[in-house]
This record gives sequence, C-alpha cells and structure tokens, in this order.
Amino acid sequence: MHPVAPPPPFLARVERFERVGSTNDVVRDWLDQGTPEVCVAVAGEQTAGRGRHGRAWQAPLGAALLASIGFRPGWLAPDRAWRLSAIVALAMCDAAEDAAGLPVGSIRLKWPNDLVVETAGPRALLTGVRDADEAAARLGAPLSLRKLAGVLGESDGLGTANPRVVVGIGINADWVADDFPNGLAGSMTSLREAAGGRPIDPAALLDGFLDRLEARTAALRTGYFDHAGWVERQATTGRLVSLEALDPAAAGPSAPVRALGVDAGTGALVVEDAAAPSRERLVHAGEVVHVRLAAEGV
Repeated sequence: MHPVAPPPPFLARVERFERVGSTNDVVRDWLDQGTPEVCVAVAGEQTAGRGRHGRAWQAPLGAALLASIGFRPGWLAPDRAWRLSAIVALAMCDAAEDAAGLPVGSIRLKWPNDLVVETAGPRALLTGVRDADEAAARLGAPLSLRKLAGVLGESDGLGTANPRVVVGIGINADWVADDFPNGLAGSMTSLREAAGGRPIDPAALLDGFLDRLEARTAALRTGYFDHAGWVERQATTGRLVSLEALDPAAAGPSAPVRALGVDAGTGALVVEDAAAPSRERLVHAGEVVHVRLAAEGV
C-alpha cells in the first residue's frame, strides 16, 4: 500500500500590504510570473483601486478589507469562470455575517457583483424578511439597498493551457458612518454600521473569509456550486430594476424590467419586460443601477 500524498495547501501565497496601487494588479503580476493558485494580496489602502467600468474604489486606511484572489482554473470550464466571483461573494457574505453577529441571510447580492443590506438608513438593518413589501412595512420607511462590498473579476487566457482569473473584493468593514463620503453616504453602509456600531476586526474577517473560501473552492473543484445559496441571497429577484449597459456609448439606464432570478448555467440575470410580462430574456452583462419594489409599478 502506497502512502497517499497530502493535498497541497489551499493558499500558495498570501501577502499583506499597508498600501498598494491595486491588489488586482499585484495578483495579476504574480500569476504572470508563475505563482500557483490560490494566491491572495490584502491591503489596508489602495491608491488606484477600481470597480466595474473602471470606477475608482477608495476607502480610508483601515476602514475596509481589500483583497484580491488569484486562480488558475484549468479545472473549471471557461463558461463557468464567473462562478469564481460568485464563491468569493458567498464566502464573504458568510464571514461578514459571522464577524458582525448578523443573522444568516442578512447580507444580500445585487446582480452582478455587489454585496448589499436592506435598510432604511445606515444602521436600520432588516433581517429575517425576504418579501420586499413586508420589509418596507416593518421598517416603516422606504426600503433601500445599501452597498456593503463590491466584487470585480478579471480573466485572461480562459480556454488555453494557462487560464488566469483574479477576483478582487472590497468590503466596508470598520468604516464609521460619520466618515462616509458625502456623495456616497446615502447609498453605502459598512459592516460596523450594520452591526449597530460595534467595531469590526478586519484581520478576523479576513481569516473567516479565507476559511470559507477554501471550502467553497474545494467544492467547486469537484463540480459542486452552491446554486441554492446563490439564488437565495439575490436581492433583485421579484423587483423592478433598471439596467445600465457596459457600452459607455449606450444612452443611460434601460426602462424598468422585472428581475425573475438568476440563471445557474450562465450567471445571467433573468428578466421580463415590465410592460410585456411572459417575455423572458437573459442579461449577460450590465449593471443594476436602480431597484424598487414591484408593487410600486413601472
């Protein structure tokens, strides 16, 4: 009987920086230089951080957990590469709820890449309610989705012998509401505020995140994706949404459509035209820029 070699460690490389330009760029350079998966760069501050559409991502030093994770997904079909961003988001949802003492399911996903909480203010967090109309009634105030974190996936070489994927995530961790930027204070929150003002330890949050990411990555390697968990956390399902195209030449957000759910095979948002129900279609790229209760009408 031959001894069985132990599996390689989950993390091939982890480095923590006080300040970098972009953790995604750091990890991309590592992968280009041959660093194996999984590699992680963490920063206390980014000077050239970015989100979708090249938007700047900035947070004061120590206020957010900023990390990028590098994969070499030769074990994953190219049309399933989007699931790497999904498991990063799900792992952070689990870890963040644990770190802040929030009930499971408190943190939701706004297609395609945002972690949000449903509130009537930075601290008026609603938990345990999935129906949007009931949620608004119980809060006694208009319901809104406040952004807690963003995820940015970037890939290169998919379908080749050298596929590389970098998934960056930035979560507002120990950021106090009084210090939110004026232009964003009405649409953002932090884990500290969602926890009622209790301080959040970014290092403990990172440890919890990596533990959960390890389990979800191992499962994905075997072909299992937590579709049910991903669907359950979607905040847009059953609501009227406006979509913004990726094309910068497009003329603003679309007319409202009703979000019916998400497609497990492609990661696309499933919608129907609000003015013509029963006409379903898949939205593969874009961004939800406005969400409202279906009961509000078009």
